[in-house]
Amino acid sequence: MIQPSELIINPDGSIFHLHLKPEQIADTILLVGDPGRVELISSYFDKIECNVQNREFKTVTGWYKNRHLSVVATGIGTDNIDIVVNELDALVNIDLETREIKKDKTSLNLIRIGTSGSLQANIPVNSFVISEKSIGFDGLLNFYEGRNVVCDLEFEQSLMQHTQWDKLLAKPYVANCSEQLLQEISSNKTLVGVNISAPGFYGPQGRVLRIPLADSKLNSKIESFEFIGKKITNYEMESSAIYGLSKLLGHEALTICLIIANRVSGNASKDYHPHMNELIEYVLSKLSD
Repeated sequence: MIQPSELIINPDGSIFHLHLKPEQIADTILLVGDPGRVELISSYFDKIECNVQNREFKTVTGWYKNRHLSVVATGIGTDNIDIVVNELDALVNIDLETREIKKDKTSLNLIRIGTSGSLQANIPVNSFVISEKSIGFDGLLNFYEGRNVVCDLEFEQSLMQHTQWDKLLAKPYVANCSEQLLQEISSNKTLVGVNISAPGFYGPQGRVLRIPLADSKLNSKIESFEFIGKKITNYEMESSAIYGLSKLLGHEALTICLIIANRVSGNASKDYHPHMNELIEYVLSKLSD
């Protein structure tokens, strides 16, 4: 039995942060950072079953055509993803009344729809990029047993050698997306790349305001890095934890991002909102085919 201090259940029987009960989520879950984007995506639904919010964690579950879907706002960062993925897993794979792990496991489809900044000149603003691999600069997965089993260790080692990785930083980890979801979501409208999940928006992504960077050349090193024909294409802040935790827990995971800025050229989308609508419609159409 999992102790109450480890798995906190609210008085109404919902799980601690998400405030959800098992019957309130679908097996396919769209993850977004912004709670406002939950409303945007769910506005396409034909039927809504529930609408729950606690802090930045907002969930709407319903139906889009023939697909039962949930949309969950995670907030920003892999620390929030640690909460969201573990609690979603608990909702389907732990009996919240007995606090015992279920014998028969449920595998969820977790699809992140987000925004991102390109790290390659040939990845244009307003394009859709699927992350085949995600590199975690956050260190979160290093706290879990089995981390080395689910990660691409050769890729990690090559990246650390190329960048002359600072030992004061968390050791990066590299996790793969779901091949099943990659086949389902990709098309000639999408690019496939490798992203970095950074533990911050400014310094960790090479932005300078008033504090100088510890390694001012890190972004140029990342841009020039290549391993077995794969280059790092974009920055965001959540995917590595989604991929790594999903691999450890037996879920399928994929991230698809709208590129709203190109860090190499300095260009940014003048108005990315219409393109985000297009990306949402694209993902929903692929899920309902």
